[in-house]
Amino acid sequence: MSNGKFAVSQTGTQHAAAITRGHAGDPSRGLLSQVSIIIPIGPDEQAWPLLLHDLAELGNEAELLIVGTRERPEELDKLLAASSLGRRARWISATAGRARQLNAGAEQSARPFLWYLHADCRVTPDALHALDRSLALHPNALHYFDLQFQDDGPRLTRLNALGARIRSRWFGMPFGDQGFCLSGDVFQRLGGFDEAARFGEDHLLVWAAHRLGVPLRRVDAAIATSARKYRENGWLATTLVHGWRTWRQAAAAIAKLLWSRIK
Repeated sequence: MSNGKFAVSQTGTQHAAAITRGHAGDPSRGLLSQVSIIIPIGPDEQAWPLLLHDLAELGNEAELLIVGTRERPEELDKLLAASSLGRRARWISATAGRARQLNAGAEQSARPFLWYLHADCRVTPDALHALDRSLALHPNALHYFDLQFQDDGPRLTRLNALGARIRSRWFGMPFGDQGFCLSGDVFQRLGGFDEAARFGEDHLLVWAAHRLGVPLRRVDAAIATSARKYRENGWLATTLVHGWRTWRQAAAAIAKLLWSRIK
C-alpha cells in the first residue's frame, strides 16, 4: 500500500512506457503482468474454478486475489497446484457485500492495475491480449469489455447483450460484469466502490469516472457471463428489474454530474 486507502505501487503510465515494449504478443509479459485480478466470490458461488482455468495463460506474473466471505476452500489449493497461478494467488476473507469485497481486493493489491472479474464469467486468450493492448494505449482509463452471455440461460439474453453494448457505447454506462480494469491511481481518485449502495456499486463507480473526467475505453473483445439468473428468475422479470434500477440510479447520477459542472 502507498498513499490513501487503496494500493498503488507505481502509476500505470510509468509501467506502460517501461514494460510493454517488445512484449505485445505475450500477455504474461506485458502490462497484464502488472495486474491484480480481483474476483469476489459469494457464499454459494460454484463457477469460479472455470475462470481460474481461463486465467492460467497468464502464468506466474499476474497477481490473483480471490475475495470470499468464508474460510479458504480446500478445493482452491488443489486447483492452484494444478495451474501456473499458484505462486501468485491469494485468498482474502472479507465482510459479505460485493462492494466491500471489491474494495478489500484493492486494499490487498500489490500491483499498479486492478482487474475486476465476476466469478461466473469466462475469459478467452483473445480477451487477455486485447486488454493488454488497451492498457498500453490508455493506462489512465477505465477499461471494459463487450458483454456476451453463456448458454446457461434463455436465448433472449442475446438481446440483453445487445442492450449492454448500446448502453456502454452510446450512454457511457458499462457494468461490472463487463470486466472493469483500471489503475490503482485512478481507482483511488474515484474513491473505490460505494459500500453504502444497496445495488449498482459498479454503476456508481462509472458515474464517478464521468464526474472526474476519467475516460472510458472499450476493450476490443468480449467476455462471457452466466445467464443463470435469467433462467432462475425469468427473463422478462429480471430484465425489467435491472432496467428499472439502472435508469433510476442513472437519473440521480446524471443530476449529480450536471450539478458538479454548474457549481
